[in-house]
Amino acid sequence: MTSPTYRWRWPALAALLLAEAMNLFDSTVLPVTGPAIRADLAVGESTLQWLTTGYTLPFALLLITGGRLGDILGRRRVFVAGVLVFALASAVCAGAPSAAVLLTGRVVQGASAALIIPQTFGLIRAMFTGAEVAKALGTIGPVMALSALCGPVAGGLLTDANLFGLGWRPVFLINLPLGLAVLAIAPLIREDRSPARPRLDISGTLLAALGLGLLVFPLVEGNNSAWTWPCLALGLTTLIVFGWHQRGRTNPLVEPGLFRGKVFPASLAGSLLFFAVLNGLLFVLALHLQLTQGQTPSSAAFTLLPWSAGLAIGSWTAGALLVPRFGPKVMRLGLGLVLVGLAGLAISLTAVPLLITGIGLGVFTVPFFGNALAGVTAHETGSAAGLLNAVQQLGATIGVALLGTVFFGAGAHLVVLIAIGLIAAVLALTRAMLPAARTNLAAGR
Repeated sequence: MTSPTYRWRWPALAALLLAEAMNLFDSTVLPVTGPAIRADLAVGESTLQWLTTGYTLPFALLLITGGRLGDILGRRRVFVAGVLVFALASAVCAGAPSAAVLLTGRVVQGASAALIIPQTFGLIRAMFTGAEVAKALGTIGPVMALSALCGPVAGGLLTDANLFGLGWRPVFLINLPLGLAVLAIAPLIREDRSPARPRLDISGTLLAALGLGLLVFPLVEGNNSAWTWPCLALGLTTLIVFGWHQRGRTNPLVEPGLFRGKVFPASLAGSLLFFAVLNGLLFVLALHLQLTQGQTPSSAAFTLLPWSAGLAIGSWTAGALLVPRFGPKVMRLGLGLVLVGLAGLAISLTAVPLLITGIGLGVFTVPFFGNALAGVTAHETGSAAGLLNAVQQLGATIGVALLGTVFFGAGAHLVVLIAIGLIAAVLALTRAMLPAARTNLAAGR
């Protein structure tokens, strides 16, 4: 039983939150710095997309495996290893002489982030007890909102500042002092591991990685490759084989019981579409402001500031006021605001529709995860949370690949129209997300 008075729990929590912020910073900063990288390293349009998906795709694929490694080897040990590799990969990115080296560094960053993030919940539970657990977990949301707010702005300012003539490279160098700070505090984190150690499903991990990689490749390349349709067909076939492979496994990557009802599967589909819009549209808008309108990285970041500010405002309002009173149906209000904001963006890329869109995104995300996990049994919680986070990152990967390809082929206006259609589909999915969850949440309250 964990002691309720572990003396170093709050400094240790600071290390966990700083690592969370590093991950979110690196996942949001590239859309602003991308054009500068493109000009410096003479990369093509698809390579620019791969520099983003090269981070989010391995992150998505290895999240569940990273969580399992924490169960087996110890969560603090895996967390420290992930932070160390993340810092070293950031140094490789900062010094990359070519796009190939930079892409390799981004892939390693994403893979190491998948070792870091799944450990946070278990380590908090190991160091906090009673009401302090909820208080500690409650700090994650504001830190993520603040990181999402500051990431693009800091990236734009660092790129424009051209410190020591390094251009965009300080965007990655900043992870070195942050990583060293986390590693310095990490010995204060209490070690924790699962009493029942599951085995790694290596073959399942490889099948999932292969199938999703084959699907993402043609989305990034668009019609520029003769392998587009063969890759899509092979990817779908591989994922079908993966689903068959998971049946009857003792330690599957995905618990089959999660799909016994309609709430969790509908939430997975909604998460895929929603985060495809959130990340893909932000990527496109940042490129549009710089490549089409000729803005600098910092001016583009400040133009998009209402989006990030709205996300923070919406998250706080939903968590403090709306969800406690109205429950998960607040998701529909959030999606409605997103649709209003996107309709405004289809007319003009100005502050008001950006703010409304951001508020709607924040209002939706706060109740979404709790609602999706409300009907999950205790032994399925780890698998469900890992799968939900993995699908979120996969949605981000597909959004950047798909909407980025549309942008380079047809412009930003069509991207906004597609985003409206995807959000409307998420709104339709709330019919399946909500009914069963209402009873569960009410019982929990």
